[in-house]
Amino acid sequence: MHAESPDTDFRTAFTRDPAGCRHFPALVLNADYRPLSYLPLSLWPWQDAIKAAVLDRVTIVSEYDEVVRSPSTTIRIPSVVVLKDYVAPQKTVAFTRFNLFLRDEFRCQYCGAKGDLTFDHVVPRARGGITSWENVVAACGRCNLRKGSRSLKQVGFTLRKPPVRPAAGQLMNLGRKFPPNHLHESWMDFLYWDAELEA
Repeated sequence: MHAESPDTDFRTAFTRDPAGCRHFPALVLNADYRPLSYLPLSLWPWQDAIKAAVLDRVTIVSEYDEVVRSPSTTIRIPSVVVLKDYVAPQKTVAFTRFNLFLRDEFRCQYCGAKGDLTFDHVVPRARGGITSWENVVAACGRCNLRKGSRSLKQVGFTLRKPPVRPAAGQLMNLGRKFPPNHLHESWMDFLYWDAELEA
Protein backbone atom coordinates (compact mmCIF):
# COMPACT_ATOMS: atom_id res chain seq x y z
CA MET A 1 0.00 0.00 0.00
CA HIS A 2 1.48 3.33 -0.97
CA ALA A 3 2.08 6.12 1.53
CA GLU A 4 -0.48 8.86 1.52
CA SER A 5 -0.11 12.52 2.25
CA PRO A 6 -2.01 13.63 5.38
CA ASP A 7 -4.64 15.45 3.36
CA THR A 8 -5.46 12.43 1.19
CA ASP A 9 -8.64 10.59 2.08
CA PHE A 10 -7.77 6.96 2.81
CA ARG A 11 -10.73 5.77 0.75
CA THR A 12 -9.34 7.21 -2.47
CA ALA A 13 -6.36 4.84 -2.30
CA PHE A 14 -8.60 1.91 -3.18
CA THR A 15 -10.48 1.06 -6.30
CA ARG A 16 -13.70 -0.88 -5.99
CA ASP A 17 -13.34 -4.37 -7.38
CA PRO A 18 -16.05 -5.32 -8.09
CA ALA A 19 -17.95 -2.04 -8.41
CA GLY A 20 -20.46 -3.15 -5.80
CA CYS A 21 -17.97 -3.20 -2.92
CA ARG A 22 -19.63 -0.17 -1.40
CA HIS A 23 -22.48 -2.53 -0.56
CA PHE A 24 -20.34 -4.66 1.77
CA PRO A 25 -20.65 -3.19 5.27
CA ALA A 26 -18.69 -4.53 8.22
CA LEU A 27 -20.37 -5.49 11.48
CA VAL A 28 -18.56 -3.64 14.27
CA LEU A 29 -18.20 -5.46 17.59
CA ASN A 30 -17.04 -4.01 20.87
CA ALA A 31 -13.95 -5.53 22.49
CA ASP A 32 -16.27 -7.97 24.31
CA TYR A 33 -17.46 -9.28 20.92
CA ARG A 34 -20.95 -7.81 21.25
CA PRO A 35 -22.31 -5.35 18.68
CA LEU A 36 -22.00 -1.70 19.69
CA SER A 37 -25.73 -1.44 18.99
CA TYR A 38 -28.52 -3.56 17.56
CA LEU A 39 -30.87 -0.87 16.34
CA PRO A 40 -29.45 0.59 14.33
CA LEU A 41 -27.05 -2.28 13.87
CA SER A 42 -23.46 -1.12 14.31
CA LEU A 43 -22.15 -1.23 10.74
CA TRP A 44 -19.29 0.59 9.02
CA PRO A 45 -18.75 1.12 5.30
CA TRP A 46 -16.08 -1.24 4.02
CA GLN A 47 -13.69 1.70 3.54
CA ASP A 48 -13.86 2.64 7.22
CA ALA A 49 -13.36 -0.98 8.30
CA ILE A 50 -10.21 -1.29 6.17
CA LYS A 51 -8.89 2.04 7.39
CA ALA A 52 -9.43 1.01 11.03
CA ALA A 53 -7.63 -2.29 10.39
CA VAL A 54 -4.66 -0.55 8.77
CA LEU A 55 -4.49 1.87 11.72
CA ASP A 56 -4.55 -1.17 14.08
CA ARG A 57 -7.77 -0.06 15.79
CA VAL A 58 -9.69 -3.25 15.02
CA THR A 59 -9.10 -6.94 14.51
CA ILE A 60 -10.66 -8.49 11.43
CA VAL A 61 -12.69 -11.54 12.44
CA SER A 62 -14.36 -12.43 9.16
CA GLU A 63 -14.09 -11.35 5.52
CA TYR A 64 -16.15 -11.25 2.36
CA ASP A 65 -14.91 -13.06 -0.73
CA GLU A 66 -14.59 -9.71 -2.53
CA VAL A 67 -11.35 -7.73 -2.52
CA VAL A 68 -10.20 -4.14 -2.98
CA ARG A 69 -6.88 -3.12 -4.42
CA SER A 70 -4.45 -0.29 -3.94
CA PRO A 71 -1.52 0.08 -6.33
CA SER A 72 0.54 -2.37 -4.27
CA THR A 73 -1.88 -4.34 -2.09
CA THR A 74 -4.94 -6.56 -2.40
CA ILE A 75 -7.17 -6.75 0.68
CA ARG A 76 -10.23 -8.89 1.29
CA ILE A 77 -13.14 -6.77 2.51
CA PRO A 78 -13.82 -7.26 6.24
CA SER A 79 -17.32 -8.44 7.13
CA VAL A 80 -16.82 -8.47 10.93
CA VAL A 81 -14.35 -6.36 12.91
CA VAL A 82 -13.72 -6.12 16.66
CA LEU A 83 -12.56 -2.94 18.37
CA LYS A 84 -9.26 -3.34 20.20
CA ASP A 85 -10.33 -0.85 22.88
CA TYR A 86 -13.56 -1.39 24.79
CA VAL A 87 -16.18 1.34 24.38
CA ALA A 88 -18.37 1.67 27.46
CA PRO A 89 -22.05 1.61 26.49
CA GLN A 90 -24.17 4.64 27.25
CA LYS A 91 -25.92 4.39 30.59
CA THR A 92 -28.69 6.85 29.85
CA VAL A 93 -31.19 6.69 27.02
CA ALA A 94 -32.12 9.81 25.08
CA PHE A 95 -35.84 10.59 25.12
CA THR A 96 -36.44 10.53 21.36
CA ARG A 97 -39.34 9.46 19.18
CA PHE A 98 -37.32 6.51 17.83
CA ASN A 99 -36.32 5.26 21.30
CA LEU A 100 -39.91 5.63 22.48
CA PHE A 101 -41.15 3.53 19.56
CA LEU A 102 -38.41 0.97 20.23
CA ARG A 103 -39.37 0.76 23.91
CA ASP A 104 -42.97 0.11 22.82
CA GLU A 105 -41.79 -2.38 20.16
CA PHE A 106 -43.24 -0.30 17.33
CA ARG A 107 -46.81 -1.09 18.42
CA CYS A 108 -49.71 1.06 19.49
CA GLN A 109 -49.90 0.73 23.27
CA TYR A 110 -53.69 0.85 23.15
CA CYS A 111 -54.69 -1.57 20.38
CA GLY A 112 -51.39 -3.27 19.49
CA ALA A 113 -51.43 -2.18 15.82
CA LYS A 114 -48.19 -1.72 13.92
CA GLY A 115 -47.49 1.10 11.50
CA ASP A 116 -48.89 4.64 11.24
CA LEU A 117 -47.47 5.38 14.69
CA THR A 118 -47.43 8.67 16.48
CA PHE A 119 -47.16 9.32 20.20
CA ASP A 120 -49.76 10.13 22.83
CA HIS A 121 -49.73 11.63 26.31
CA VAL A 122 -51.44 9.12 28.61
CA VAL A 123 -52.48 11.98 30.89
CA PRO A 124 -53.24 14.67 28.31
CA ARG A 125 -51.25 17.88 28.45
CA ALA A 126 -54.55 19.74 28.71
CA ARG A 127 -55.04 17.93 32.04
CA GLY A 128 -51.53 18.64 33.32
CA GLY A 129 -49.76 15.66 31.78
CA ILE A 130 -46.06 16.13 31.10
CA THR A 131 -43.88 14.95 28.25
CA SER A 132 -41.85 12.17 29.88
CA TRP A 133 -41.00 8.49 29.51
CA GLU A 134 -43.66 7.72 32.11
CA ASN A 135 -46.48 9.61 30.36
CA VAL A 136 -45.87 9.21 26.61
CA VAL A 137 -46.59 6.06 24.59
CA ALA A 138 -46.59 4.98 20.97
CA ALA A 139 -50.11 5.16 19.53
CA CYS A 140 -51.62 4.56 16.12
CA GLY A 141 -53.32 7.50 14.46
CA ARG A 142 -56.76 5.99 14.97
CA CYS A 143 -56.40 5.47 18.73
CA ASN A 144 -54.70 8.83 19.17
CA LEU A 145 -57.58 10.59 17.42
CA ARG A 146 -60.20 8.63 19.36
CA LYS A 147 -58.60 9.36 22.71
CA GLY A 148 -57.95 13.04 22.08
CA SER A 149 -57.60 14.94 25.35
CA ARG A 150 -59.63 12.47 27.38
CA SER A 151 -58.44 10.05 30.05
CA LEU A 152 -57.97 6.32 29.47
CA LYS A 153 -61.01 5.62 31.63
CA GLN A 154 -63.20 7.99 29.63
CA VAL A 155 -62.47 6.18 26.36
CA GLY A 156 -62.20 2.67 27.82
CA PHE A 157 -58.54 2.24 26.86
CA THR A 158 -56.00 0.15 28.73
CA LEU A 159 -52.25 0.18 28.22
CA ARG A 160 -50.48 -2.94 26.95
CA LYS A 161 -47.73 -2.24 29.50
CA PRO A 162 -46.98 0.65 31.85
CA PRO A 163 -44.75 3.32 30.30
CA VAL A 164 -41.41 3.47 32.09
CA ARG A 165 -37.99 4.95 31.47
CA PRO A 166 -36.01 2.14 29.77
CA ALA A 167 -32.46 1.26 30.68
CA ALA A 168 -29.90 1.30 27.87
CA GLY A 169 -29.52 -2.48 28.14
CA GLN A 170 -33.27 -2.99 27.76
CA LEU A 171 -33.34 -1.00 24.53
CA MET A 172 -30.28 -2.92 23.31
CA ASN A 173 -32.12 -6.21 23.87
CA LEU A 174 -35.29 -4.92 22.25
CA GLY A 175 -33.26 -3.87 19.22
CA ARG A 176 -32.31 -7.51 18.65
CA LYS A 177 -35.95 -8.22 17.79
CA PHE A 178 -35.82 -5.93 14.77
CA PRO A 179 -32.95 -7.04 12.52
CA PRO A 180 -32.26 -5.07 9.35
CA ASN A 181 -33.34 -6.47 6.00
CA HIS A 182 -29.81 -7.62 5.18
CA LEU A 183 -27.87 -9.83 7.59
CA HIS A 184 -24.70 -11.40 6.22
CA GLU A 185 -24.16 -15.01 7.28
CA SER A 186 -20.79 -14.13 8.87
CA TRP A 187 -22.57 -11.84 11.34
CA MET A 188 -25.03 -14.33 12.79
CA ASP A 189 -22.84 -15.88 15.51
CA PHE A 190 -22.10 -12.43 16.89
CA LEU A 191 -25.60 -11.00 16.73
CA TYR A 192 -27.37 -13.66 18.74
CA TRP A 193 -24.66 -15.48 20.66
CA ASP A 194 -25.80 -14.00 23.99
CA ALA A 195 -29.49 -14.74 23.42
CA GLU A 196 -31.17 -17.35 25.58
CA LEU A 197 -31.45 -20.70 23.91
CA GLU A 198 -34.95 -22.08 23.52
CA ALA A 199 -35.66 -25.47 25.11
